[in-house]
Amino acid sequence: MAASHALALALTFIWLGMVAAISFIEAPLKFQAPGITIPLGLGIGRLVFRALNTVEAVWAVAIVVALVVGSCWPTTALVAVGVAVAALVVQIVAIRPVLSRRTDAVLAAPDDLPEHRSHAHLWYVAFDLIKVASLITLGTSLILA
Repeated sequence: MAASHALALALTFIWLGMVAAISFIEAPLKFQAPGITIPLGLGIGRLVFRALNTVEAVWAVAIVVALVVGSCWPTTALVAVGVAVAALVVQIVAIRPVLSRRTDAVLAAPDDLPEHRSHAHLWYVAFDLIKVASLITLGTSLILA
């Protein structure tokens, strides 16, 4: 296995693990912790997801570079990495700004909390699911290549 192949494979599964751990374990459980308030949870979430998205972007660039430097890759791998990167870009460029405005509003008026989650939150989760599926596909295609 070439170094670029091994790097792409390792980074793919690290990225997958990070998204699974943060988005599907940490984020929902944080609001169940004793004494956590909605504003405090949102503030923590903002920091955690900003850091996660930054690391995801670095991983995405590194995987793309590894695939460009490496030899012939299966079409499935190329499509999967494209989908994962596109999902991340949508989250960062289109969805996170909407969530940030909502968080700003909640933090500015913590006694006037919205009654329900925003649709943007649900879109963010949907794009996380797309990322997870594409990263599983990418990793599997790299293992089989």
